[in-house]
Amino acid sequence: MNHKTTMRSAYERINARDLPGFGALLAEDFVEHEELPGIPPTKEGVLAYFRMLLAAFPDMKMHVEDVIDGGDEAVARVKISATHKGDFMGVPATGKKVAMTLIDIMKFDASGRVTEHWGVADMLTLLQQIGAVPSGPPSAAS
Repeated sequence: MNHKTTMRSAYERINARDLPGFGALLAEDFVEHEELPGIPPTKEGVLAYFRMLLAAFPDMKMHVEDVIDGGDEAVARVKISATHKGDFMGVPATGKKVAMTLIDIMKFDASGRVTEHWGVADMLTLLQQIGAVPSGPPSAAS
């Protein structure tokens, strides 16, 4: 199995808004290890997360910069670009363009389906870009 191809296909399906196709790449007993507040760490939970994400950032594109195959696991470095057009984590739409980086690790079973995912996303940068968190050093008190 070529896990690099499957991993790239996952991003392509998300970019095409084909969440059922993305879901078909995930094993039924899929486990999400990235903490997603209020979302179960399951296949259905991840699909719900992407529905929420695409509602908030409907033009979101995931640009794969690197994929490294490591046996039954693969690692990707991905840049995301989008426009904040809907509520995201309690922050109303701002219309601001955002960009962030993420690192994903996916583990595969013998049939080539994704069984586990670990991810690190630069959420601080994203939240700063939509104005939910101040950016830059704090100002000195006068």
